[in-house]
Amino acid sequence: MALLDVKDLNVTFSTNDGEVHAVNGINLSLERGETLGIVGESGSGKSQLSFAIMGLLAKNGRATGSVTFDGQEILNAKPKVLNQIRAENIAMIFQDPMTSLNPYMRVSDQMAEVLTLHHGLSKSAAVAESVRMLDAVRIPDAKGRARLYPHEFSGGMRQRVMIAMALLCKPDVLIADEPTTALDVTVQAQIMKLLDDLQSEFGMAMILITHDLGVVAGSCERVMVMYGGRVMERAPTDPLFADPTHPYTQGLLAAIPRVDQKGDKLSAIPGSPPNMSRPPAGCPFAPRCDYVMDICVTAPPPLEGFAPGRDRACYAAIDVVRAGPTHHEDLPMEAAADEMDEQDIGETDPQISEGLVVGPASAGTPQELPDDKR
Repeated sequence: MALLDVKDLNVTFSTNDGEVHAVNGINLSLERGETLGIVGESGSGKSQLSFAIMGLLAKNGRATGSVTFDGQEILNAKPKVLNQIRAENIAMIFQDPMTSLNPYMRVSDQMAEVLTLHHGLSKSAAVAESVRMLDAVRIPDAKGRARLYPHEFSGGMRQRVMIAMALLCKPDVLIADEPTTALDVTVQAQIMKLLDDLQSEFGMAMILITHDLGVVAGSCERVMVMYGGRVMERAPTDPLFADPTHPYTQGLLAAIPRVDQKGDKLSAIPGSPPNMSRPPAGCPFAPRCDYVMDICVTAPPPLEGFAPGRDRACYAAIDVVRAGPTHHEDLPMEAAADEMDEQDIGETDPQISEGLVVGPASAGTPQELPDDKR
């Protein structure tokens, strides 16, 4: 039995513009000691998936489906149950440590509060344990700096404080939501090395949510690619990077700048993410896809396995996707977009057109990126 098991999870938000379908039928499992990477563009549902697992959705949010931790159902559980689970078993590192930490409280007081509330330690014992954890995340002069306020730490140090707070109760699962956002490359590497060391020390499982595919490649055993609140592809890390079989995964990997390739432009996926207050009837990636067919805009493709541990949600044949889009070969982005505009993708339901602009070229000709002046 998996340590964390998510089945058919859906998250919707009631807004003035209608229902926003942020997460749609997600299934995932996490084993003890495993690291699962979740990647995708902003708005793909990664963070809301984690908030639903933690029971931290906004008041206008609603989650359905099932989330079990070690066999216990925790989705929409009572606050008393969730508070115990969140402290003892599942912890989370939030995106922005500056807004997650209380600017009016010293770091030692914020960390000690976790231990006094959940472990019943005295204030002095809790502070001493907090200092030990700050030292474990390699904050210099941990005893002296524990008395400082968050604004007196650098961005990398604040992130270390957040990691220390999350690990105070030695959780079984750590959810790290963009743990390296806004950090320079050197600090990013230090933070990821720190998380790897702490994961080995405490034996915890980890869900790593990130935009940075380089971080995923060096840290995760498995990867789940999300788009429009759905899983597009799921696979072990090495096979996914070596042989992406979904057009969206291909696009993400192609957009990574490479030092071994020369060129004036960065590769990008034309178009924009879907409006999830009016979700498409078919595949959410269809308007931006090079392999779109009539069926893509009428019914979402099921997530199906095609190799051990590998799943994809795409109607296009794997061999066709592996071969790559022929109309993009040796063409600049503008010419490729113009050529795609001439393709006939079939009649489109007016309701789909109302919620989405169908067709890659309909989002407009991709803008040229400025030359890199660095």
